[in-house]
Amino acid sequence: MQAILGVFFHFIGGFASGSFYIPFKKVKNWAWESYWIVGGFFSWLIVPFLAAWITIPDFLSIIRATDGTTLFWTYLMGVLWGIGGLTFGLTMRYLGMSLGMSVALGYTSAFGALIPPIYRDLFTSDTAHTFSSMIHHISGQLVLAGVVVCLFGIAICGKAGMMKENELSDDEKKESISEFNLKKGLIVGTVSGILSACFNFGIEAGKPMAAIAIQQGCNPLFQNNVIFVVLLWGGLTTNLFWCLLLNARNKTFSDYTNKKTPLAGNYFFAAIAGTTWFFQFFFYGMGESKLGNGASSWILHMAFIIMISSLWGITLKEWKGVSSATFKTILAGVLTIMISVLLVGYGNSLG
Repeated sequence: MQAILGVFFHFIGGFASGSFYIPFKKVKNWAWESYWIVGGFFSWLIVPFLAAWITIPDFLSIIRATDGTTLFWTYLMGVLWGIGGLTFGLTMRYLGMSLGMSVALGYTSAFGALIPPIYRDLFTSDTAHTFSSMIHHISGQLVLAGVVVCLFGIAICGKAGMMKENELSDDEKKESISEFNLKKGLIVGTVSGILSACFNFGIEAGKPMAAIAIQQGCNPLFQNNVIFVVLLWGGLTTNLFWCLLLNARNKTFSDYTNKKTPLAGNYFFAAIAGTTWFFQFFFYGMGESKLGNGASSWILHMAFIIMISSLWGITLKEWKGVSSATFKTILAGVLTIMISVLLVGYGNSLG
């Protein structure tokens, strides 16, 4: 039952992540950097603080009592993840939701799921949830098989994107994705995918804070919320610096007060996007507390995001005008990812 609940929470988190960019499409006449950082204040500062305040008694005292090394590594992983988040936004601009998510999260899935258990093998005395223990137990083998199947599904989605690139004219490709650029998208998607995995590393680094929260009576379901506060400070640092730099370079500071734009609507939709984005990790933390296996939780989260975003991409007609073979290829990729979810969920239930 715990595993089923864990999978369910990961689905909700994946749905939030796979859907968060849609409200941004309602923002009118603002530069990307303007609506990205407005949404980011809700994603990385306001909503995480509120979530921790509601679910963890006196969470600020836990942060103040945490040793500097834990805070440093948690924050640093957030800074590196923030670079991944920046390039993630660019990936969506250049590739669209379905293909962009598949490319970026393919790297994130592999790095985020496998490096923590490998790290535990090499640098800690932990014998649970290590890579070597996964290899020698059927539950771990199924989780690893799920990782492989998920990456295979991502490769199929990527193949569908290449087929789309070859079939459609530039005008047709930009009809649904106004800034479509396969070369730029693949480059930033690669950077995004690798660095975005640092979020999972940040959760691992911040585990001592979660342990203290539980000792002080916090519901274990919400233990990771205190970690998110510090981790997302790092993400806010990177994104704020870059977006303000772009505001200065592109002379877009006026976006925030330009009455010729629908200011109230723009702030509202950016806030909705940012809040929806945070819900992915709010529910990820709940799912991870039920499943307990970092690799299992991470791959489930990534797989659900890719599945939901691919379906949104189809709904928003990002694949309009492609051949039936290309459309069947993207559907096959989504189906393969769903199979990987079943493998990981079943493997974790055995563990």
